[in-house]
Amino acid sequence: MLPVTHGKPYTRLQVLLYTIILFAVSLLPYVVRMSGVLYFVAALALGGVFLGYALRIYLAYSDALARRTFRYSIAYLALLFAALLVDHYL
Repeated sequence: MLPVTHGKPYTRLQVLLYTIILFAVSLLPYVVRMSGVLYFVAALALGGVFLGYALRIYLAYSDALARRTFRYSIAYLALLFAALLVDHYL
């Protein structure tokens, strides 16, 4: 969660940029061969949805969208770690 210290447009841009960085970093376990294809596909799908939410927040902010994005971020983390765990044992 980011504080609004430099205005709403700046904060929305930061949300988008942080999400892009998060997406890239979430692919690193596959890149360094710590995980397999299952994790890679899950990270791509989950990250793509998260990027979609962040882009929608950047372009057309609403409080309802921000709440949905926050709820998705919690599910995103849980599902991403679950994919890493399942990938490890398969």
